[in-house]
Amino acid sequence: MWTLSAAAASPQSESNGPISVEPNPQVFATMCALVAAGFGSDAVPANPDLAELRTRLRSLQGPATQKLRDYYRQHALADSGATLSRFIAFALVAGPAPGFVPTLKREELPPPVVALDGFSDVLANFYAEAQIEQFWRQFEPIYERAAAGVREPLAQLVLVSTGYLREIVRPGARTFRVYVEPMVGNDTNVRNIGDRYAVVVNPASPSFDLIRHALLHYLLDPLPIRYREKLVGQQRLLFYADRAPNLPAEYRSDLTSFFDECFVRAVEFRVRRLPAAQLASKVDSAEANGYVLIRPLLKSLSKFEMSEPSISLFFPDLVTSIDVIAEQQRLQSVKFAPASDSQPPRERAEGLGTKKDNAAGAPSDVETELTAAERMIAEKDAAGAARAFERILLRVPGQPRALYGLAVASVLQGDAEHARALFEQVVAAAHDDSPELRPEPATLAWSHIYLGRMHDLAEEREEAVQEYRAAMAIDNSSDAARTAAQSGIERPYRPPVGRGAPE
Repeated sequence: MWTLSAAAASPQSESNGPISVEPNPQVFATMCALVAAGFGSDAVPANPDLAELRTRLRSLQGPATQKLRDYYRQHALADSGATLSRFIAFALVAGPAPGFVPTLKREELPPPVVALDGFSDVLANFYAEAQIEQFWRQFEPIYERAAAGVREPLAQLVLVSTGYLREIVRPGARTFRVYVEPMVGNDTNVRNIGDRYAVVVNPASPSFDLIRHALLHYLLDPLPIRYREKLVGQQRLLFYADRAPNLPAEYRSDLTSFFDECFVRAVEFRVRRLPAAQLASKVDSAEANGYVLIRPLLKSLSKFEMSEPSISLFFPDLVTSIDVIAEQQRLQSVKFAPASDSQPPRERAEGLGTKKDNAAGAPSDVETELTAAERMIAEKDAAGAARAFERILLRVPGQPRALYGLAVASVLQGDAEHARALFEQVVAAAHDDSPELRPEPATLAWSHIYLGRMHDLAEEREEAVQEYRAAMAIDNSSDAARTAAQSGIERPYRPPVGRGAPE
């Protein structure tokens, strides 16, 4: 049986260990910018140091600060948690000050960061004007003390989890970081960026349940990926899970991610050592929300607990021990819970799992589904994306990102007329009375560009140029959109050879 050394279980203060708790200067700078722009409640923080910092940030003035506030108003979402999530996603891929240039290529950036195109320059200018580096030097010791208070409970989570799994955490490319940031308030943000897992928490009220869940993903995610070919037999069970209204969109069409999430939750139930009655209630609730593999996985984990190998060696047997036919028969009588917008925080955590979504948070359920659908677009799964966007529009009619996404999916499927109608709805929504139904600058600009390309294909050059100029006139749109619009003004759009719809 594997044994666990104290060194392997203890989160380190240095960044070179696989697991650590620490402050993050990029997260700090980003949160300073958000607070200066007006993010957060008007309640004064109980900590006098943080109250002072908040007051100083809110009182900042200057051209770069005003530019920041304008940018924030353009990119803030109706859900404050979703707004925080996308800016935290940016901070986790941002390079060091003073430039904050993303460390990933543009095509590798997650959708929330792509939506914040141009924020690196906005943040860099604000950072210099407001002298955020001096704030960081002043508050870094406070953040370091806060990190020290989280290390011991995290070490206990690591010890219990790795002890149950009979695994040792070894140094390597895969890392798990808990970043302390008091300015995030009650929101815990979680994301995995390739092999880098990050949790951003308020050290005054850290959600250790969510941290444990993220830690188990860090420990277990490689297994379903390594043995994905053995999961094929479970595909029929995913068809049953797809009937559950509350199952998040990212699991409906991806068996590996679905199995991984059920696997992590099953291990989590065992690690927590819940009383039998509480465990039964938790399993019933999870299954009602679509996580139908948890029950058979718990049976398989009982066999694991009676064996000797580590979970990484036992995993193939765990998969094959599930009786798919018996589970199919059982699931025929399962009643799924009706659709609900009120999900517990972990249900809204984004960016965990086998997809390696490239940088999360606790956004709204709709935000999570939008991101998953946009990922399908990036993967050229137009049919799957269309279904996902249609589900969102049934729940939130007129949601601009869903309208735009469905339009792009229609383009990919060759349905130009449907796409045109949807792009026109996005453009019309720019004047909607409800701010939450107005498209963001990048979405609006690209809708104009797509419409311009459609006019070009119809030999309607004057109308096409009008659309391209409308895209150019939109403040805070992306550089890519401006380049595409300028190109459209200079010459008529022609699709690549073999394609009949604008890309």
